[in-house]
Amino acid sequence: MKIEDHDIAAIKALGYTEAEARFLYIVATHSGYFVPRQFLDLTGARWGYRTDQLSRKLESRGHATWREYQDTGGVYHLFSKKLYAEIGKENLRNRRRHSVEFIRTRLVLLDFVIANQHYDYLETEEQKVCYFCKELALPKTCLPAKTYEGSSSSEPTLRYFVDKYPLFLDSSRPSSSPVVTLSYVDPGYSSIAGFSNHLNAYRPLFRELNEFQFLLISNSPVHFADAEKCFSSLVRAPISTEIAADVLRYFRLRKAWDLKKYALFSNNEIEWLNDATRRFQGDRFDSLHAAWCSGKLTDDDVRRQFPTATPNRKADFQTFLVRGNRREDGAACKTLKPSSVPDFRSKDFALQPLPEANSRETREIPRDEKAQKDAAKFG
Repeated sequence: MKIEDHDIAAIKALGYTEAEARFLYIVATHSGYFVPRQFLDLTGARWGYRTDQLSRKLESRGHATWREYQDTGGVYHLFSKKLYAEIGKENLRNRRRHSVEFIRTRLVLLDFVIANQHYDYLETEEQKVCYFCKELALPKTCLPAKTYEGSSSSEPTLRYFVDKYPLFLDSSRPSSSPVVTLSYVDPGYSSIAGFSNHLNAYRPLFRELNEFQFLLISNSPVHFADAEKCFSSLVRAPISTEIAADVLRYFRLRKAWDLKKYALFSNNEIEWLNDATRRFQGDRFDSLHAAWCSGKLTDDDVRRQFPTATPNRKADFQTFLVRGNRREDGAACKTLKPSSVPDFRSKDFALQPLPEANSRETREIPRDEKAQKDAAKFG
């Protein structure tokens, strides 16, 4: 992980030590949320003076708030616009308040980053787009994107890699060039539906890469086997075939369906069309289909729009099991002084699997009247 000296210096100028500044930079960049145990994991500190000092600094400077969530526990949210601005990241959405689902995901993500600081992370949207479009010379149309509607007087904004899952270059194999690694973070969902949707959104990019790794990061191994099968079906198999042939088949079936020639479809063809509709969604395919239907493009014209299959393409699937290290140091905890923002404590919560992946409700439990006032003051 490459952290510029001036970024560490900027956070230190706000009154933090070198170790605290490094930790807060990583939190701001990758998560926005953290639990006390993660500071200890990164710094190797023990419960006591250093942890108490950081909690007091966060409180007195108004840089973070502490909240408790039902079935989750206490979490710090690093929200200060001034702190984010000091490292040139004032527009990151990490500093905004989010759902319990988002928070759980970011805490698992942060555990992974803390445990894997040796990777060369592409931290920002700009860095990711630059890597794929400039260094690899890939078309921007293959990148995963989401359109955000602006106000009535502004144009919609197209943003890339909005999930902000870890994306890094793996140089662990000295005999070869760094391999780009993409990922998905599962904080304990009840199914792999979200994982499947994520792969579908990234498939146009997968098709353009000759070699890549995909990493499933989770705090539970429950879905690892099913996820690998899903990856093989949705990613490995399709990238080994000619995409142009699949596109033309999709165009023919879509045209027949639009003409309501339902009698021509078997159940297998309907399932294939449904999958292809997800796979080939977007303005690019819609415009090509319209031109093909009107006769402006021939089959050969469509084929020339897509690369031919490359032999020996590599798509490696891996898993990473996050295990948050619990520290039980009661003696150290007894030395902590009281603070209106709770001190860092050894009794940390453990992430548990979510009963439903789509839960969006944030359920806060006030600690006490003073904590409520602090939250209103600083958050």
